[in-house]
Amino acid sequence: MSDVLLHECGIALIRLLKPLEYYHKKYGTWKYGLNKLYLLMEKQHNRGHDGAGVVSIKIDLPPGKRYIHRVRSNSVQPIKDVYKKIYLRQEKAKSAAKLSSNDPIWAKQNIPFAAELYLGHLRYGTFGKNNIDNVHPVMRQNNWKSRNLVLAGNFNLTNVDELHSMLISFGQHPEDYSDTVTMLENMGHYLDEENQGLFDLYKKRGFSNMEISPFIEDNINIENIIKESSRKWDGGYVIAGMIGHGDAFVTRDPSGIRPAFYYHDDEIFVVASERPVIQTVMNVATEKIKEVKPSEAVIVKKDGTIVKKKVKNELERKSCSFERIYFSRGSDEFIYKERKKLGELITPQVLETIDYDIKNSVFSFIPNTAESSFYGMVKSVEDYLIDVKVNEIFSIKNDITKEKLSEILSERPRIEKTAIKDVKLRTFISKDEGRDDLVGHVYDITYGTIRKNKDNLVIIDDSIVRGTTLKQSILKILSRLKPKKIIVVSSSPQIRYPDCYGIDMAKLGDLIAFKAAIELLKKDGKDDIINHVYKKSKEQISKPKEEIQNFVKEIYKPYTPEQISKQITELLITDGLNTDVEIIYQSIENLHIACPNDTGDWYFTGDYPTPGGNKVVNKAFVNYIEGNTSRAY
Repeated sequence: MSDVLLHECGIALIRLLKPLEYYHKKYGTWKYGLNKLYLLMEKQHNRGHDGAGVVSIKIDLPPGKRYIHRVRSNSVQPIKDVYKKIYLRQEKAKSAAKLSSNDPIWAKQNIPFAAELYLGHLRYGTFGKNNIDNVHPVMRQNNWKSRNLVLAGNFNLTNVDELHSMLISFGQHPEDYSDTVTMLENMGHYLDEENQGLFDLYKKRGFSNMEISPFIEDNINIENIIKESSRKWDGGYVIAGMIGHGDAFVTRDPSGIRPAFYYHDDEIFVVASERPVIQTVMNVATEKIKEVKPSEAVIVKKDGTIVKKKVKNELERKSCSFERIYFSRGSDEFIYKERKKLGELITPQVLETIDYDIKNSVFSFIPNTAESSFYGMVKSVEDYLIDVKVNEIFSIKNDITKEKLSEILSERPRIEKTAIKDVKLRTFISKDEGRDDLVGHVYDITYGTIRKNKDNLVIIDDSIVRGTTLKQSILKILSRLKPKKIIVVSSSPQIRYPDCYGIDMAKLGDLIAFKAAIELLKKDGKDDIINHVYKKSKEQISKPKEEIQNFVKEIYKPYTPEQISKQITELLITDGLNTDVEIIYQSIENLHIACPNDTGDWYFTGDYPTPGGNKVVNKAFVNYIEGNTSRAY
């Protein structure tokens, strides 16, 4: 992706189903689970760079022994920093005991993070500042094991205001106004109620307080806690959690917006945000890994029993198509095929744009995430050429010569790596003076790949969100090759609406497609549409989210996608760019053909899967008109 689009989070949960000494005997170390957690986190580093954290829970330690340990970091390399701290604590414990032993029984009693249950998290913060308090996992602690709650998630809630008010109605005094704290305290409230209900039950039966605690741990109803807690959650979420005595769970929103997968055998239970991560770390086949279904909770009890429970009414599946286009690792078997299909499906439009002049066109891609769709596009061009060659051969079959046949068969798409991404330069750039000049060099080019003023350059990107890097860097630097024409191909449709479920696309005014539509309305003297949408959106702000409609759709109604694409091109062309440019986008129809099982397309269509989405988009429009740069949720 040419634009910097930060996003989402990654989770990793591990429950060892055998004692630590089992892994020491079989794998040579009690650190088997901890090492697997590290690999799960490292292979999901694409999902969050703001922070990382790990919490471990030791099961059945005697009173007086610390059984929960946590370490978090918001450093530049948070995963590395977290594990450095973990191993330093281990060495400190060994040094204090003057031992170098790897004995698993002693380790569990004395070494931090020698445990059976782990929860890891990688954070990208779309809400709140990047201070250490906002780094997951978050904890709600108590002297009763079964009242301790640890949470980590990949989520954004659209109705934090509503849930915050609910906490206050419970008599709580929340320490922060964020979806993380709100969710933690919301679930913590029902965890407390569940504990209290069981305590009262066993107290009436005549048991002592000491006798009651184990009964609560064995009988606590995680399913009911999740049901009650999530009753009013509006948003996209995958939440993983642990209870202090050893129960663990993962649950997913009713529309399946955010992804989660799990695997288990008789040794281990594993959860991660992405399937290929589990495949690689556990060395298992695709079919062995299961998806956490929308509205489902997968619960691992303290005794190792694994159960699946439906905790909410399932809605129409609207899993995020942006996961398929860009966010998730392209090493997933199905995502790789879908990305190739996106490139294949947009090829007819590409060929029409270059007037089918393949001989004088060079095909390339924006590194690195557009590479898969590029392969699909090239294959489709090759398929087109096969048809052309067959027809040409048949047309001259009576006069065919070896030389002519060789000439016909030798034609193929010209493929070059014209754009090169300088990742280190991108991370160096700040918001200081001279930034624009630095941004202009985030990408470099391969000189000599284009015949000056003769070749078209077709370059595919997986999506165009803000268009900033295209305008400030890519188009400028590609024009130095002096192609006859630059065709920028987006394998995804136009991004027209903000996201509110975890992706960093919260402000309408940042989206180049929205800017283009507004520009067209103003040029055509249709300011009344803008004013009408503002008035309608403003009127709805105080309404319950269930009654709100997405009026921002009316901004786009007067224009075809092609008209908006043309205006986007005009907005991205800068003075001094002496090359023709055309930008073409994938259609919504083709997106759903390529990604048939993941139909969440609200950023393209405005069809939000939850009522809170309509609330957010209208507020985002009001914010845009009023010059308010804050988030709409």
